[in-house]
Amino acid sequence: MNSDALKFEKTGILTGLRFSLVMLGLCGIAYSGATTAVGGLLFPAQATGSLIERDGKAIGSALIGQPFTGASYFHGRPSAANYDPTATGGSNLAPSNPELRERVAADSASIQQLEGVAAAQIPVDLLAASGAGLDPHISPAAARLQIARVAKARGLSEAQLAELVASHTEGKQLGLFGQPRVNVLLLNLALDDLPAPVAAAK
Repeated sequence: MNSDALKFEKTGILTGLRFSLVMLGLCGIAYSGATTAVGGLLFPAQATGSLIERDGKAIGSALIGQPFTGASYFHGRPSAANYDPTATGGSNLAPSNPELRERVAADSASIQQLEGVAAAQIPVDLLAASGAGLDPHISPAAARLQIARVAKARGLSEAQLAELVASHTEGKQLGLFGQPRVNVLLLNLALDDLPAPVAAAK
């Protein structure tokens, strides 16, 4: 290889390195930093995970479902990720898979006994996990199904809880996208904020 060819090759390598460094700075640092800063300014809550705090302590996120099992709380959707935000994802089990059918049948039987309803009355979202496995919402129908049980456990009227569910029902995004939904964590927090019923005098 003559000196001119070697010089040309070195120039090409240096040009490529300079271009790579410039693009790394623009796309990897400047762009990422700018979008992060703008997102933090425009959407401060969402940019930090939509965390919900009580008494200065984070107790959950409005974007991530968590398990509620007590009779005095509304329950969310089943989670294929076991409510672990680091393991988000669906089960990838086909509807014909025996394991999925067994899990759904067991959940259906449990809900029938807990809520005192027939299998046909159970909304599908109480039996099917979401694609991410961490959906924090249930349908309004799924929330209404649980009103009688929660009202009995807390000594509240069903009408009072029906009003609470209605006030926490979110409409379609921008009036167009998605379906009406209820955030389970926000609903249960509002439930805890209700005044305790006054015991009847004997």
